[in-house]
Amino acid sequence: MPSIHAARSLPLCALVLALSGRPAFAEEEAGRPAIIVTAAALDDAATERVRRTPGGVDLVASTEYENRLAVSLRDVLAFSPGVYTQPRFGQEVRISIRGSGLSRGFHMRGLTLLQDGIPINMADDNGDFQELDPQVFSQVEVYRGANALRLGGSTLGGAINAVTPTGRSAPGIEARMDGGSFDTLRGKLAYGHADARGDVYIAVSGDRSDGDRAHADRRALRFNSNAGLRIGHSVETRFYASVQTIRQKLPGALTERAALNDPGRGNFAGDQARDIDSIRLQNRTTVALAAGTLAFGAYYNAKSLHHPIFQVIDQKSEDRGVFASLDLAGSIGSIPAAITIGTQARFGRTAARQFINLSGRSGAPMANALQTARTINSYGEARIAPVADLWLIAGGIYTHGTRDIANRFAPQRSGRVSFDAFAPKFGLLYDRGAWQIYGNISRSVELPGFSELSQTPAGGAPGFTPVRPQRAWTAEVGTRGTVGIASWDISLYRADIRGEMLQYNVVPGVIPAATFNADRTRHQGVEAGLSLVLAPWAKVRQVYQYSDFRFRRDTQFGDNRLPVVPRHAYRAELTLGSESLSLSPAVEWLPQGAWVDYANSKRAGGYALLNLGAQAVLRDGVTLFLDARNLTARRAIGDISALVRYVPDNPATSTDEGSAAFYPVERRAVYAGVRARF
Repeated sequence: MPSIHAARSLPLCALVLALSGRPAFAEEEAGRPAIIVTAAALDDAATERVRRTPGGVDLVASTEYENRLAVSLRDVLAFSPGVYTQPRFGQEVRISIRGSGLSRGFHMRGLTLLQDGIPINMADDNGDFQELDPQVFSQVEVYRGANALRLGGSTLGGAINAVTPTGRSAPGIEARMDGGSFDTLRGKLAYGHADARGDVYIAVSGDRSDGDRAHADRRALRFNSNAGLRIGHSVETRFYASVQTIRQKLPGALTERAALNDPGRGNFAGDQARDIDSIRLQNRTTVALAAGTLAFGAYYNAKSLHHPIFQVIDQKSEDRGVFASLDLAGSIGSIPAAITIGTQARFGRTAARQFINLSGRSGAPMANALQTARTINSYGEARIAPVADLWLIAGGIYTHGTRDIANRFAPQRSGRVSFDAFAPKFGLLYDRGAWQIYGNISRSVELPGFSELSQTPAGGAPGFTPVRPQRAWTAEVGTRGTVGIASWDISLYRADIRGEMLQYNVVPGVIPAATFNADRTRHQGVEAGLSLVLAPWAKVRQVYQYSDFRFRRDTQFGDNRLPVVPRHAYRAELTLGSESLSLSPAVEWLPQGAWVDYANSKRAGGYALLNLGAQAVLRDGVTLFLDARNLTARRAIGDISALVRYVPDNPATSTDEGSAAFYPVERRAVYAGVRARF
């Protein structure tokens, strides 16, 4: 197996270049001019990356959700196989792939987020998706599990890469306005221009809503832009800039009784909120080589977070990084071969303060720490086809990380930890053109972030808390393709995990830490997507997930199932009509809800939601659309914060006394809008 380190990979790279008699992939055919990889060509490039991947990958074009009120990644990835998304409120959703970040009750863990191939996770690997605006995506790429290796992903869940338009892929003026229930109003104005030397794309979007629960109002203003410059025949450099200001009130979790009987209720205590101001600057330079592509660049993110919850969290953070990757394809003798090597280095610094929460304002200081992180991922993958249609793949990713907490409020609770880990991957891919069969076995390593390493014990001050990395071996087999009226994408996986980072609501005096490393757990399941073209005027798309996540001979919980994610989840949408006029009824069905606690003493109920979409093209470039949700006004539990043991409501009282760990599904809502391009 080739080493993943760049220095050791150079001989193989040179061999591929030197012996390249014919390229291995169609888009690099001999005699074809060198390709500059821009967003305009990205669809083809992304499709080819999927074809080369021996595992679960999905591409979601913006056309799949542009006729919806897409305010979060839930709306974008609703029909992406293997992606579990559940609403909490507004843009706050749970996103999990293969049980990643299973018990994280806030933000996101276990996934690498990227924009145009550039990491936007913080340097401690924790992610926050509120700054991503689906209105300015041209497509989203989902790489499940170790299939994210070539994007620098080493976590259990994989990676999600949001691709933005450019002046070449989206020339002209685009305007959009939509709104509806709960005083929701959104708008977007974008402009793209290109000539022989370069291109520019600029988009401004705004969003406001009262939310479907009390104390859930939000407003946001976002600016996204990029400009590309061609340097000679084979080099392009592209600069990105984005600015966000986001104001979000937090309605919080409810007891089960409140969530089912009064789903519009919100929590006003402490005036909880999440206010973000951020700026992100990026550069990516791409060089077309005779047998491949070289890409490199750098980025800088700065963010201010004002976050009143149990205390007021006040953070000022800066993250910066560099990256480089090399893709080569050719042949060694008569054997087609290809190689990818790359590295990402991320460096972060956060001034983290906490104060007593005085109705959303900062009171007396409770914590003050300087958090410094470094994460470096170096990866490599080699692919050969010893016989026709059969590709053998071997690779790996080496992760180095450091986390340092200088606790100024409680110096004795400072700490520093360093991590080094290697995660190999082996796979095979049988490619018959119209369909593929694949399998792989891989290791994943997930480092703890500051949310895990800086915790607040019962009655104490926040400070350093030792948490080990989460490690897993995952085996996967599957198939994808299109034959006749059917297109499918099916994967079966099993991940045996050591030290899974599990988080739950604090139980004072029992288990003071909010996150701990479990001993052994297992995540296994099925990720399936099936689309059928029933007639020129009728097509259906479906996704199904089976998720079996459990402890393995745990001293406290035995073989209990893990909470939060239900075993079965199904979505389907039937589209009737043409591109000019169509109607799309859809259903979301959970036959049985998830467990609420590790003790498996309480399970949420199942539900079925009925939705409806419609669109009509008024004239070339102008489209009206309708997005109606939960038409039957079903009341049910959508998401859960994991508990150690559930405390039920007392039916003899009218007050809420049980565990406040439930988020209701979205209430009935109707939205409409218009899109225009000139």
